[in-house]
Amino acid sequence: MAHVRMKASALDVESAEAIALQGLTFLAQEPARFLRFLKLTGLEPQDARALAGTPELGLAVLEHLAQDESLLLVFAASCAVAPANIGLAISLLRGQGA
Repeated sequence: MAHVRMKASALDVESAEAIALQGLTFLAQEPARFLRFLKLTGLEPQDARALAGTPELGLAVLEHLAQDESLLLVFAASCAVAPANIGLAISLLRGQGA
């Protein structure tokens, strides 16, 4: 998957969705991370599969990352995403009615 590298001012809805998908992939790469996400969101694994790619799940992923600064920083570094872009992506996805 290509990494999304851009200035915060260049972020649009499509980029926000791409960051959310990167976030989901990041969480899914480590079972403990993914299970914690599921537990805290109340989702079941089949729910996450069914919602993959939706703004609702993307927003849940980004909000989860934003609530844990250390996790956010690891994600940002591993996916070359500016940490500030997570907050912007959340705002954009919320604006889409997610």
